[in-house]
Formats: sequence, C-alpha cells, structure tokens
Amino acid sequence: MSELDRLTALFRALGADDDASDWAESEVEEGLPQLARYRLLRTVWQDVDAWAAEAPRWVAAYRTDGVAAGAVDRALAAGITPEDLGELAREVARETAFGVLHALADPADGSLPARTERQLPGWRLAELAPDGEPTGRHLDALHEDFAGLEPQTAAP
Repeated sequence: MSELDRLTALFRALGADDDASDWAESEVEEGLPQLARYRLLRTVWQDVDAWAAEAPRWVAAYRTDGVAAGAVDRALAAGITPEDLGELAREVARETAFGVLHALADPADGSLPARTERQLPGWRLAELAPDGEPTGRHLDALHEDFAGLEPQTAAP
C-alpha cells in the first residue's frame, strides 16, 4: 500500500470522505501534517457540536450543579427550550474554539504595545508520531481550516 493510499484510508476513517484524497495528497506532496490537523480539528468540532447534541443532558446537569444553574432556570422559565440553549451554547463554543485556534497562530491580539509584544514568548503546536516522538512538523494556522470542516447537519 502506498503512503497516499494509507493516508487516504486514515482520513476516511476519521470521516473526511469526499476530501480524504485531497488531504492525503497535500500531506504527501507538500509535507504538511494534514492528518494531525484534520484529527485535531475533528476533535474540536466534536466538542463544539456536543453542546447542541447533548443539550438536554447538560441543561439538566447545570440546573442541579454549577454556577450557571440560576441562568439556566431563568432561561427555561422564560420559555427557552434546552435545544435553543444548545444552539446558543454551540455558537459560543464555536466562536471560542476559533479564537483559541487563531491565538495559536498569532498570540499578538493588539491589546499590548508593540514594544511589549516583542518581548513576550509565543507558542507552537507540534505533531507527534504514533510512538510519541516529535516529527518536526508544526500545525500552523489551524483557524484557516476550522470553518471548512464544520460538520453538516440535516435541516430539521
């Protein structure tokens, strides 16, 4: 099995389906850590989507324990459904995830003077091989692919 075939199969196993061969080809030809990128972004989207998909469960849990219990009770008393709360929570999670991914690419948010920014450390997200060893490749600009990998849900 060629490296392209192996990667395409792994992308399909992660759910890339129609785009699996494009992602795999990019990794093989350009040397980019596309499988690591896709895997991380898929995981982030699963967490984001859980806020809507699991809304009845977390709404019930928040009502009994948590700092948001009062807010959840007031929302429900006002006629907002757990599903509506889930949609709102998902959107907040999506925006937050995008912000974190953008900050990974560019920690300077403009809130500090340039002189201070130049003295601050940055960071980098690195790919590891299956055995845990660094590959030397970095996952840069993840926010650029984030929206394009948003799961498509069927309309109600």
